[in-house]
Amino acid sequence: MWRIESARIVAGVARIVRDVGLAEELAGDALVAALEQWPESGVPQNPGAWLMAIAKRRAVDLIRRKETYQRKLAELGHELEIDGESVEDDVEAILEDHIEDDLLRLVFTACHPVLTMDARVTLTLKLLGGLKTDEIARAFLAPESTIAQRVVRAKRNLAKAGVEFEVPAGEELLDRLASVLEVVYLIYNEGYSATAGDDWMRPALCNEAMRLGRLLAELMPEEPEVHGLLALMELQSSRANARVGPTGEPVLLLDQDRRRWDRLLIGRGLAGLDRAWALEKPPGPYLLQAAIAACHARAADPDDTDWERIAGLYAVLAQLVPSPVVELNRAVAISMAFGPEQGLDAVDALADEPSLKDYHLLPSVRGDLLFKLGRLDEARKEFEKAAGLTRNERERALLLDRAAAC
Repeated sequence: MWRIESARIVAGVARIVRDVGLAEELAGDALVAALEQWPESGVPQNPGAWLMAIAKRRAVDLIRRKETYQRKLAELGHELEIDGESVEDDVEAILEDHIEDDLLRLVFTACHPVLTMDARVTLTLKLLGGLKTDEIARAFLAPESTIAQRVVRAKRNLAKAGVEFEVPAGEELLDRLASVLEVVYLIYNEGYSATAGDDWMRPALCNEAMRLGRLLAELMPEEPEVHGLLALMELQSSRANARVGPTGEPVLLLDQDRRRWDRLLIGRGLAGLDRAWALEKPPGPYLLQAAIAACHARAADPDDTDWERIAGLYAVLAQLVPSPVVELNRAVAISMAFGPEQGLDAVDALADEPSLKDYHLLPSVRGDLLFKLGRLDEARKEFEKAAGLTRNERERALLLDRAAAC
């Protein structure tokens, strides 16, 4: 119940106290009260409203003890009854609160650009995902103390910067939304292709990112990039069962048994993509990436894939957000559409790109193209180079196997 309700409770209390760190503490107080009382009194009919009422009362009690109590109440624009009423009497009022607005405020606060990306990711998982510190630490292979310190620093920096607990407006909304979507997609990508460790995938992070994506799609239904990101994550996740072999080894896209792809997730992703296009706004990077993922999802067989369309979509994406990684993906699509020679030319054009110097997928892609061209000794060296650059043990084993196959 706490995992489900915690984000709403923190968001509702943060609107009162205007401090995310303090709001989380007060929400925690409500959790303690539930742990103390529910074993004897039983679980309330509406547990979420009970927790919200307790947390809000603690917030009002705190404000009441300060000299600014009356001024704070005036800022809220309404009075909260705190005397002579039971928690259950507050349920209807709690349910009528604008919880969705509060959640959206919390999303934009946790992902505020004043924080480092690591801090945004950690705070988002803590406040919106309801994950415990040790769960976040396990997910990112980091010491629990590091994650705990990161959370504390993030809350302190938000307070120090005087970040308003609000949804930005106008041009600022689009800029800040980009930061929010970047955080969610970073969480997803770490789950989909783990940077380090012994696992090829971490499904829990993928599921958490998709849950956050669905929350955003519900809160911001008129933003095509929100629907695009959710569609992208669902379409990619549809392949999860086929991406890992019996012993946990990676299975590459063209080698996957597509009968194992999740048709429900594909249907959801394609429907989300349609919703995004129906808004008739210029496509952003997530919508374009979702359109690329849809080309794979619609192909029952690898040979049915519309690689020319994929190459064209990557070309548009490269114009919108110029990136060597996008160009590398476009090179793969070019090789599939027009042959490995043209793909290799596109890859070699990226050879001197500084940002790709330690990027293991550059030699991995080059090795694959050289292999297809029969230049086996060169391909072996590229696969070995890629294996030396990756920090994921499963991926390293796959690359060394491919080197041996040369």
